[in-house]
Amino acid sequence: MASYRPRWRSLLYVPVTSEKFVAKAHERGADAIILELEDAVAPSEKERARALVSDAADSVAKGDADVLVRINRPWRLAVRDIEAAVGPTVRGLALPKVDSAEHVIAIAEVVAEVEEERGLEPGWTVLFPRIESPRGLQNVEEIADAHPRVVAIGLGSTDFSIAAGMEPGGAGNTFANFQIVVAAQAAGRVPIGLVSVIYDYSDLDRFRAVAEESRALGLKGAPCVHPSQVPILNEVFSPSEDDRARASRIVDEFEQALAAGTGAITVDGDFVDMPIYEQAKRLLAD
Repeated sequence: MASYRPRWRSLLYVPVTSEKFVAKAHERGADAIILELEDAVAPSEKERARALVSDAADSVAKGDADVLVRINRPWRLAVRDIEAAVGPTVRGLALPKVDSAEHVIAIAEVVAEVEEERGLEPGWTVLFPRIESPRGLQNVEEIADAHPRVVAIGLGSTDFSIAAGMEPGGAGNTFANFQIVVAAQAAGRVPIGLVSVIYDYSDLDRFRAVAEESRALGLKGAPCVHPSQVPILNEVFSPSEDDRARASRIVDEFEQALAAGTGAITVDGDFVDMPIYEQAKRLLAD
């Protein structure tokens, strides 16, 4: 199964039933578009929504964004969603309310069957589990490492806060995201999310501040619900030109030092050893 490490700085949710939003989604500059079959689609509209996925995926993929589909959690809905979603244009599935590794494994088995039926490359469809309950957070390490299809993992902040009886966006949300980051990095996955809950999407200053806090915690990107948030996420979760220039100096000067038999140096007055050198190389590779 081919490995794939996504660069999803911004993941824009788009209700698949909204023709207007679908038509414009590819112009928004998001790294990924999440076509929504879950919360933003009324139960009476689920079947119609599934019928729209294929054409909507073709439309939103025009801007070279990865296309994901957020499926429903109940099994009878989830299997039908998977059958509607898996295809050459859909890169992955966002999985809500994941509580266990076993759930991810079962989803992966269904996906593999559909891929085989449709002649897709094995492993084409990647998985993005969302942790939205205390039980899911307790099992986050096993979930992150449950299957090779898992490429990213994130906290569903609002649902998690409600399920945990916490004030949305409080310190508990930051702590939960910290656990997500640690589990994701240990498993070689990408941690996605924000350390707070944003209800007023028009407050872009607050949104930027939260995104910056999230990047500082180790999160690599975040979902959003409004196009105005996309450029903020793309900027915040990208290294600045100064960051890249400094990383380049670190790599160049440390490699010269290694060739001369030195394992620690200073760059711009700061101590640099092997871990900092490796961090600089990762930044330049992004």
